[in-house]
Amino acid sequence: MRFNRLLLSTSLVVVALVLQVSVLARLQLPGAVPDLLLLTVLGLALVYGHVGGALIGFGAGLLADLAPPADHAAGRYALVLCVIGYLAGLAKPESGQPRTAVGPMVVVASAAVGSTLLYAGVGALVGDTAARHVGLVGLVFTAALYDLLLAPFVVPGVMWLARRSEHDPLAEPAASPRAADVATGWMTAGGTGLRVGAPRGGLRMKAAKNRAARAGRIKGVKRL
Repeated sequence: MRFNRLLLSTSLVVVALVLQVSVLARLQLPGAVPDLLLLTVLGLALVYGHVGGALIGFGAGLLADLAPPADHAAGRYALVLCVIGYLAGLAKPESGQPRTAVGPMVVVASAAVGSTLLYAGVGALVGDTAARHVGLVGLVFTAALYDLLLAPFVVPGVMWLARRSEHDPLAEPAASPRAADVATGWMTAGGTGLRVGAPRGGLRMKAAKNRAARAGRIKGVKRL
């Protein structure tokens, strides 16, 4: 992963995690908590693809596992976001930018439902039965609802920043066909059709002919 991708992804993930823990988790909403971290991973995965989405998802999930007040086994949310980031990256538009908002919203809804079910499934494997007491159906419904309401304010902005990071202003522009011709020694100068890098013998012959012509003109003047 390139440095500009790594820097942008790390910054966005840290900001999303801080806002989720310090603001969204304190709203005391019924059911699930709006998952700003998940939406950030989805926005980046829709631009960087499945490999970048999996790596960003794993890093973001591991950071969430270690950040207080985490009350679950480390690596649990990292696995969830890694899988979700990979699957979301497979839905990356071929043109790099979605034509409508339907595709990203379908990805958000599927990711909200899938991440909740996967998180509960991994918890059941490690002996965490908290989802049964809260109600899995209510968690899935509220998670999808909150994420869909928050997605229009998060995902487009994350995707825009990710696309901007792909254009490195320090990178050299690609050489044009004319520049390639100049680099190989072909260039038209003043409409004379002069070839830069032509054999020196040809230039000498042309210069000799010019001197001979000038000498002929001078002799002609003397005969007058």
